Amino acid sequence: QVQLVESGGGLVQPGGSLRLSCAASGSIFSINAMGWYRQAPGKQRELVATITSGSSTNYADSVEGRFTISRDNAKNTVYLLMNSLKPEDTAVYYCNARVRDSRWYSVNDYWGQGTQVTVSS
Repeated sequence: QVQLVESGGGLVQPGGSLRLSCAASGSIFSINAMGWYRQAPGKQRELVATITSGSSTNYADSVEGRFTISRDNAKNTVYLLMNSLKPEDTAVYYCNARVRDSRWYSVNDYWGQGTQVTVSS
């Protein structure tokens, strides 16, 4: 079994910054891509940013230049640094990891429980 635990959400004023963290633990052989998604009220979940095991990154157009995704492979942790936050960034942010487990060597997608980010004055 694999668990993803997120932290770092909260309330921030427009123009402010937050840093999200997501640590993976459990029966992990290796982790391929990791990423962040978000879901605002009444909207579908959308991709925010992804990062491969080789640190290649991909961003949604709406966050390009403001958000930075990074990972620490030794800690099985992915980060999302969010700068110049806007009210439209308000959402629940979910961590995702594509993991090869150490027991069966199968590859599955895992999700964190979500962390609320609210951008408001």
